[in-house]
Amino acid sequence: MLIALDDPGTPDVLALLEQHLADMHAESPPESVHALDVAALRAAHITFLTAREAEGALLGVGALSELAPNHGELKSMRTAPSARGRGVATAMVNALLDLARVRGYERVSLETGSQAYFAAAHRLYERAGFVECGPFGRYVLDPNSRFFTLELR
Repeated sequence: MLIALDDPGTPDVLALLEQHLADMHAESPPESVHALDVAALRAAHITFLTAREAEGALLGVGALSELAPNHGELKSMRTAPSARGRGVATAMVNALLDLARVRGYERVSLETGSQAYFAAAHRLYERAGFVECGPFGRYVLDPNSRFFTLELR
């Protein structure tokens, strides 16, 4: 598996991101959907990564957004359906946390849904050491959201 910088507008990536957005809108009310579209993922404060097989097949995506010079946020975590159960999400979280450490972040946080659909994501983040916290950045308390954070050492 190769994890590297990529363009969210690449056709296979775009298709996965469109499915991600569709699923987020199917699972959460519109005001509780915080998934980013391609234009937002191209912003200067966001680093977008893909995980691919050696021959190039897309396995998953993830992004790191800079909230402050010492605080990052995980965004747009998604594994391709055909790659689920292969450790792609764990590898992506680890790559994004490594990038956060290189940048000198003291903390990385994230928002995800609270519904049963997101249970696998909750387990992923908890295994990586994230703990639940309150809203951060521009988020507000929302029964459809769960917030997690990880202090980096």
